[in-house]
Amino acid sequence: MRRFAVPGIVGVIAVALVALLIFGVLQTRNNDSIDQAVARGEKPAAKIVTLQDLDGNGSGSLADYRGRPVFVNFFASWCVPCTQEAPLLNDVQRMMAARGGAIVGVAIDDARGDTQQFVDEHGITYPVWRDVDRTLARSFGLQGIPESFVLDSQGRILALERQQITQRWIDDRLKPLLAEQ
Repeated sequence: MRRFAVPGIVGVIAVALVALLIFGVLQTRNNDSIDQAVARGEKPAAKIVTLQDLDGNGSGSLADYRGRPVFVNFFASWCVPCTQEAPLLNDVQRMMAARGGAIVGVAIDDARGDTQQFVDEHGITYPVWRDVDRTLARSFGLQGIPESFVLDSQGRILALERQQITQRWIDDRLKPLLAEQ
């Protein structure tokens, strides 16, 4: 009897691990669908959500930017790569403005005071919203931070970067997209 118990337990564990793997793959499908759609040249629509401004006195929505391209950057003050990309985002702001576009920062998993300190230290002058319940982050299938998305004037996702942006990404992806807008 004991001779059959060990292989039986191993078999049950193996089946459980395979089931867990399948579950994990199915759970990431939604996140990957945005990436795959953009890679195929499709332009999925960004969800319209109203978020609170950093100062807490107002709100903003991607709908406010209809008619012009928008660069959306998800970040947090405690995120080291976010700190490293902050100077590039100030350059992105100038590029977007020169083409009639805008940039919006979306702080997640961050205290208001910490976000404000980050904004002040890095000279950020573009709007920053707080996604306290991660509603907008979930709609973009956020996998981590920093992550950035480029939207066209109709609010459709043209490009994304699920890691820290670099000057090369700006030159290779963002500048050509802005030239088309």
